[in-house]
Amino acid sequence: MQNIAFPADQSVKNLFGDDPELDSYGPIGLINEQLDPALAERVNHQLSLRRQAIALERPEVLDIPGYVRQDYRIEVDLSRFDSGEGKAHVIDTVRGHDLFILTDVLNYGAHYSRYGSDVSMGPDEHFLDLVRLILCTRDSAERIHVIMPYLFEGRRFRKTARESLDCGAMLRYLFSLGIDNFITFDAHDSRVANAVPSSNFESFPTSYQTIRTIFQTIPDLRVDADSLMIVSPNEGSISRSIFVASAMKVPLGIFYNRRDFQYVGESLNQIETRTFLGDSVEGKDIIIISDMLDSGRDLIASASELKSRGAGRIICAVSFAQFTEGIQPLRQAWESGLIERIFSTDMSYRPPEVLSSPWYTDIPMADDLALLISALNHDASLSRLMAPAARIDQLLEEQKKKILPQSSLTDKQLSFADINPQNSLEE
Repeated sequence: MQNIAFPADQSVKNLFGDDPELDSYGPIGLINEQLDPALAERVNHQLSLRRQAIALERPEVLDIPGYVRQDYRIEVDLSRFDSGEGKAHVIDTVRGHDLFILTDVLNYGAHYSRYGSDVSMGPDEHFLDLVRLILCTRDSAERIHVIMPYLFEGRRFRKTARESLDCGAMLRYLFSLGIDNFITFDAHDSRVANAVPSSNFESFPTSYQTIRTIFQTIPDLRVDADSLMIVSPNEGSISRSIFVASAMKVPLGIFYNRRDFQYVGESLNQIETRTFLGDSVEGKDIIIISDMLDSGRDLIASASELKSRGAGRIICAVSFAQFTEGIQPLRQAWESGLIERIFSTDMSYRPPEVLSSPWYTDIPMADDLALLISALNHDASLSRLMAPAARIDQLLEEQKKKILPQSSLTDKQLSFADINPQNSLEE
């Protein structure tokens, strides 16, 4: 335990804010059966390390039963009948626990057998398994928190015709079952919280973790108005891109997609045109910001247009990567030089071929999930996690310190050569 340490921005003091004496609400129980096994293991490990670090600063917590443990996971059985019907069985006790159910509804790496065929689980099936887990535990657990990184049916939040508002209905249903908190990340539109105005719904940003990982992976990235631009590939990502551009103090570009309809004979065809709104991108590195990578067509089309305008490296940063049409289109975009690298959080399932690709980098979130779980368990303020501007400023200062000394030295050498060319040649 003596070697445990965390960065200054994640210390126990910052976790508890101005009141470091907040008590634990109860022993933590993690149900993360619906996550990718690697992520589930990392979250549990980071939570254990974090609790040990808290115990170093506050030894009295060791007297709390179950506060410091190696494993916080609750064993459950989510196997299915051969017909495909689901069932849930919580094997370990959750009585009196502060229960956290972590659900990845995009985890298509989970399979089951249906009528003798191997079937990949879909989002609807993951959601119903979540409901079953709540039904199994709501009468015994002290509190139930649902952490759903990718918001189920998050794109079904607005009604434009005779269509279902699935996301709002999902939230109302879960809170009607008796959950206490619902946590998601980078919701497609956080205004969906209006569906449950009196309930605890929070959408946390991943902008800090994204910028941190980009700087770690591309250390020579210059952050100034002449060298870098943030670009939104569509209208849906404008607000997120505005925040990142403002935090990094660099220009913003936006792709505006317009859909027109035109009759060709007796067929009504949809024609889509893309217009770029922004300053010149010539010679600049570009970071394309989006909440999700679905097929990748939007990102590829945006990168192609930016390259035709003389852009430098094009980096794509998304909250969740789905690759619904496989990775071949993105691999070709990388091989042809359109895209430098794709960044995505590790909170949704990524197939092995993605993880081994030289153009893909995970944005690690396990420690942030552990921090969030620990904070919720103490009823600590979450405002610092939801407003990462100060931490981003610190990242920018560190990045500039890595870049500026080299450029300043080069400028001095060039100036000396200009003034004393003969001396320069003699050296």
